[in-house]
Amino acid sequence: MSRIRKVAITGPESTGKSWLTRRLADFYGTAFVPEYAREYIDKLRGEYGKQDLYQIACGQLEKEKQALSAAKQFLFCDTELLVIKIWSLHAFGECHPWILSQIEQNTYDLYLLCDIDLPWEPDPQREHPHMRKYFFEWYKRELDSYGFTYRMVSGSGEERIQKAVEIVHDYFIG
Repeated sequence: MSRIRKVAITGPESTGKSWLTRRLADFYGTAFVPEYAREYIDKLRGEYGKQDLYQIACGQLEKEKQALSAAKQFLFCDTELLVIKIWSLHAFGECHPWILSQIEQNTYDLYLLCDIDLPWEPDPQREHPHMRKYFFEWYKRELDSYGFTYRMVSGSGEERIQKAVEIVHDYFIG
């Protein structure tokens, strides 16, 4: 049996990560990992704190581990720990050392960085509608600093999914 290729869909808030993750999983007939932070924050009473981000990171990796058994050829992951690192550094000025170590240990075969070319969609869990370019550049710097292989996905609707499929196909299949 061949190894499952893990693809992380990453980027700032409101860039279509969840939608793209589900669409890629549907296209390839495989499993995907939803963003655990949404589920976790929905259950919180009050504001989140530093320790919550650690719990979210643990939950995200656990969901990923569970989804691997159902994956065929690819596993598409709606966000990954780089998202939590940036979130933590921005909100609290520091990031839990375990999260930092897991970023290097739990890598992905390919990262798809979602462009900020989609309109902002308000959501109670989204916090920074006017900082999208700032965060997008931060994601690029982080991906580059780790040396992770990534491609940018832009366009809206079907154009975005077609571009993502082309990237995945070209990278893995040739």
